[in-house]
Amino acid sequence: MSDTEDSNPCIRCGGCCCNFRVSFYWGEADDAPGGQVPVGLTEHVSIYLRAMIGTHPHPKRCIALEGELGKSVGCSIYPQRPSPCRDFPAWEEDGTPNPSCTQARAKIGLPALPKRPPFTKEDDATKG
Repeated sequence: MSDTEDSNPCIRCGGCCCNFRVSFYWGEADDAPGGQVPVGLTEHVSIYLRAMIGTHPHPKRCIALEGELGKSVGCSIYPQRPSPCRDFPAWEEDGTPNPSCTQARAKIGLPALPKRPPFTKEDDATKG
């Protein structure tokens, strides 16, 4: 799949990056052995958790989000993004839109995504 609006609606949206707290285990940050999320873009939540700046305590806009919401966006740390970002699907495995994605899209004025065919084993090879 290519990164088009049809295969990757995230390159236009960015709704999740300004509507949800992005918190994750502190060991994902690059000041921990094996961590890769730039610690300078995070803030302390608890002894075990960090969050991306701009998403805690009230989500506004993730510090790593670049571009204009609903038009053209990208993550400045995409290869190093934390697990909540890696694990957030636009569609469920059965092809229905993720309700949380639909909610985030609505908040920035975008329509819900259409249903798509269920994921297959071949799709697993294309997940980022």
